[in-house]
Amino acid sequence: MAGSETRSPLPFLFRRRSSGDITKNLASVSSSLLPAFGTVVDDGYLNLKKYVIAPYDRRYRWWQTFLVVLVVYSAWASPFELAFKKATTGGLLPVDLVVDAFFAADIVLTFFVAYLDNSTYLLVDDHKKIAARYITRLLFPMDVASTLPFQIIYRIITGEMHEGETFGFLNLLRLWRLRRVTELYKRLEKDTRFSYFYTRLIKLISVTLFAVHSAGCFYYWLAAHHKTADNTWIGAQVADFKHRSIWLGYTYSIYWSIVTLTTVGYGDLHAVNTGEKIFNMFYMLFNIGLTAYIIGNMTNLIVHAAVRTFAMRNAINNILRYASKNRLPEGLKEQMLAHMQLKFKTAELQQEEVLEDLPKAIRSSIALHLFHGVVASTYLFKGVSEDLLTQLVTEMKAEYFPPKVEIILQNEIPTEFYILVSGTLDVLVYKNGTEQVLSKIGPSDVAGEIGVVFNIPQPFTMRTKRLSQVIRLSHHHLKQMVQPHSEDGKTIISNFTQYMKDLKQEMQQEIPSLKELLGDTAVEIYDLSILAPRHVSKSLQKMFWIVLNVIVFLQATANEELPSSDAVNSQRETNLEGIPEDSTSLASKYPTRVIIHGHHPNESTTGDTNGKLIHLPDSIEDLFNVAEKKFGKRGNKILMEDGSEVEELDALRENDRLFIFES
Repeated sequence: MAGSETRSPLPFLFRRRSSGDITKNLASVSSSLLPAFGTVVDDGYLNLKKYVIAPYDRRYRWWQTFLVVLVVYSAWASPFELAFKKATTGGLLPVDLVVDAFFAADIVLTFFVAYLDNSTYLLVDDHKKIAARYITRLLFPMDVASTLPFQIIYRIITGEMHEGETFGFLNLLRLWRLRRVTELYKRLEKDTRFSYFYTRLIKLISVTLFAVHSAGCFYYWLAAHHKTADNTWIGAQVADFKHRSIWLGYTYSIYWSIVTLTTVGYGDLHAVNTGEKIFNMFYMLFNIGLTAYIIGNMTNLIVHAAVRTFAMRNAINNILRYASKNRLPEGLKEQMLAHMQLKFKTAELQQEEVLEDLPKAIRSSIALHLFHGVVASTYLFKGVSEDLLTQLVTEMKAEYFPPKVEIILQNEIPTEFYILVSGTLDVLVYKNGTEQVLSKIGPSDVAGEIGVVFNIPQPFTMRTKRLSQVIRLSHHHLKQMVQPHSEDGKTIISNFTQYMKDLKQEMQQEIPSLKELLGDTAVEIYDLSILAPRHVSKSLQKMFWIVLNVIVFLQATANEELPSSDAVNSQRETNLEGIPEDSTSLASKYPTRVIIHGHHPNESTTGDTNGKLIHLPDSIEDLFNVAEKKFGKRGNKILMEDGSEVEELDALRENDRLFIFES
């Protein structure tokens, strides 16, 4: 293990999280430390070599943060010492030596810090490779040059204290350390524990302060080195300024820099000689770029914070224009506005954009955590298996509705049903132009299931009484998921039948021919066994047998008695063998509904996104005629969504998508 030259960084993430050595927030870990796809990670890479430091180790990160504090001092002291030579040999000299000592220690420490190989995305912990990489890059000579105390070295060698300008400019090499501040801001901007707005704001303020400080110091340096002191911007205001207090000169310099940066320009401090005028021109050009950078960033931050408000206002204005143009009733317009406002208010709770980017397993786990208990407590799914519950919950979609909004309209086509998570719904019917409240439903109750199960127009209107959260499931998904669970299908039918029996009398009266509807629905599905020819596969026969068992159970339950297995078998034999070929099934009363498109399944069209919902005709020729009426062109080929060609209409199922076109 000690001979290994590369180490995967991923196990260290887990080790750090478990031991508490590193912060639990993985947002603080740079994405560049993550392994590449396909990298094999095992337990053999849990330890680096001896005397090698991981770059994301918490102690090393604290050391880097401490150095950033010292960088702030260097960024202030380097221009300041250039402008004011007294500070170089005064009280700042010991501080400079201490700061340089810390950065010298960091140079030595860097030879023991593992680095990430950009080709393999593995940590390299070989001492020779670490040293070779550091020395051969620009970092090492610049780190050394910015750390050496040249003035002290000169004094040790010559025994004299040099006060020339050379060492002042050499001290400006310390500004190389500012790269550490840039790296810190990059890390903070990606760290979710810190506000991105305030991080960017502090960064902009830091850039502005450094520009003001540097420009002021350089401007004072120009005045201090001019041959005629009185012929300078500060000499014209302060006599013998070179021998006055350092802080007086620094105050004048910062005042001029701020006034010039903000383009105020009072005129009390202005360029006098040619050199100062040239410096002023370049500084003002620099100010143009700096101002544009600051204004652009601040505008972006402010607009980003208000973008949702702008989107909501635009959506509301569009609704108002649409309602006014189409002369919609005031009540309907208020419902539209309330729904749009609620959509924006609950966006943080739904976060559909976030969930869409997550893997399906995580989305399913979130749905189970939020809604499993609610679905399991509904009457319709009591007693069903955990497998079916899991499948149902993961396919459901959550939605909020404001008060006094219809989520189901009476007589609309049933496409989905709702389970109420929170809130209250009124069950309404309209008679002679007036509405009548029949009942109320609350959390864990189901809405719209009667129309879905019976495949009839919805018998009731469902209106929210207060803010309500619902989860919805389409009848197509329900059929698909219940089909392989025969026992659960029986349980659901039993629950639904019992619920219909216990329904209030006034609600039963609103469902036309309830008993006959139960019977006809059973016979309809029951007669599907006639359509199963004797030469079909065993799996298809088994499917028909499951449906047959479920429907016999429904018939018997509706008559308040349970069927015996002999009755089921007898009825099965009767339907499979004793039915004449010319018998007419009751299924013809309820033809299959399919969705047709007028193009090839691989083609994308703007006007035919959703297709046309039709009842399946008796023959393929009739289907071509219907498609010609719907799309204005006649086709001669029918394909399914997966590209398979349709040759017999009997093989189609409810809600299949058919693509009819001319080959």
